[in-house]
Amino acid sequence: MVDRRIRIARALRQRQTGAEEDLWRQLRGRRLDGWKFRRQMPIGPFVADFACLDARLVVELDGDHHAAQAGSDAERRRFIEAQGFFEIRFDNDDVRGRPGWVLQEIRRALDIARARAPRPPHARFD
Repeated sequence: MVDRRIRIARALRQRQTGAEEDLWRQLRGRRLDGWKFRRQMPIGPFVADFACLDARLVVELDGDHHAAQAGSDAERRRFIEAQGFFEIRFDNDDVRGRPGWVLQEIRRALDIARARAPRPPHARFD
């Protein structure tokens, strides 16, 4: 039997917003500087709009309904960041109206997320 979160993620992929479609065209197939992104990826009880596992980055797009759910978005962010991810958010209007800026900010976030990623310990030279 398929996990409930996976069923939800699949349904969200089928009903994605126009802004999600626009951003996915820019992120899919390693189109953004070779980084691999997944869309509608379950992380714990939540489903992230876009995630780059290598950089541990989650990109969320907010529609109009997010203004009314600031508390649950904060809870979601705390959980996702506790799993070692760095989360950034954009309004759907930004994705549609300023796509170049959104991609620039995602690149900046990839740099930040990469710098935050755990690194192997330094070799000791005795």
